Amino acid sequence: MKALIQRVSEARVVVAGDVVGEIGQGLLVLLGVEKPDTEAEAKKLAQRVVGYRVFADDEDKMNLDVRDIQGSLLVVSQFTLAADTHKGRRPSFSSAALPEQALSLYQKFCDHAALADVHVQTGEFGANMQVHLVNDGPVTFELRV
Repeated sequence: MKALIQRVSEARVVVAGDVVGEIGQGLLVLLGVEKPDTEAEAKKLAQRVVGYRVFADDEDKMNLDVRDIQGSLLVVSQFTLAADTHKGRRPSFSSAALPEQALSLYQKFCDHAALADVHVQTGEFGANMQVHLVNDGPVTFELRV
């Protein structure tokens, strides 16, 4: 399981012209689920994302996490993060979790993040989504468990 996190001043997800998830300051989380991933890993990664210090303190150092700034998460499932791109000209998705497993672990990730006292918004699993964001920095990190 991996998460691509982007520090944002705002972000939203649109499906078929309708906004389905929207946040102000916080983290856009693109979440990729792979076949061997478990609920324990979803919990661990959610805790890691929530506690990851990427927001500036009074001395302009990255010492604050999303809770410290009363920020939010916008979590978007993105199976393409599970792609193998090591060879060829076309990605392989053989390591990506099947939709049923991916949906379950995506939901568990969101649940564990919300239990950590963070406001969580989501995209729509499996939908064609347009993600709009203002990347603050830009600041982007890939986290894995």
